[in-house]
Amino acid sequence: MSALIRFLRTQQPSLTQTDWKMWQPQDPEEHVPAGKHIIPFQYWLTHRDNHPLLERAVAGEIGVWFAATDDVIDHKQLIHAGQKLWPMVAVHFPIFRDGRGYSTAALLRERLAWTGPVWAIGDVLIDQLDQLARVGFDHFVLRADQDRELGLRKFEQFSVRMQDSWRYPRTLNSIHQAEALTA
Repeated sequence: MSALIRFLRTQQPSLTQTDWKMWQPQDPEEHVPAGKHIIPFQYWLTHRDNHPLLERAVAGEIGVWFAATDDVIDHKQLIHAGQKLWPMVAVHFPIFRDGRGYSTAALLRERLAWTGPVWAIGDVLIDQLDQLARVGFDHFVLRADQDRELGLRKFEQFSVRMQDSWRYPRTLNSIHQAEALTA
């Protein structure tokens, strides 16, 4: 990972560089390399008592990524504790058609009160950006073949919001505006 779209809740979207790297161990006993790494949540579960890994998390060098099959509600106590350790979390989309990551982000934000950054990683396409932002994502690592500049412009596509979301309140008088458009 080097470039991503950053769209914090109170700011305009922007392109930014990152030194975070997604890490997937080849062997369950492999150690996380030096530097800032986003590690699988399942790896964290089995290695969280490892003192050097814990020290790196406290130092802000370790974040976790949730797979589509990870049930964040089953681990709510650990995730609440993680708010003090992990500078960010990510949700991995194994394929763009897999929508489970949307639910994971919504659960993190709404039920688990996660206030830190939530990244969308994996098979993330430009056409998903607005919906991802609505459920709680604020960092987007697009698939390599996606145009990041075009991705920035996707957030300007809609000026009227008919529903409340994590990011946007419903546009005032949106129902009256919609009625006026169809009259």
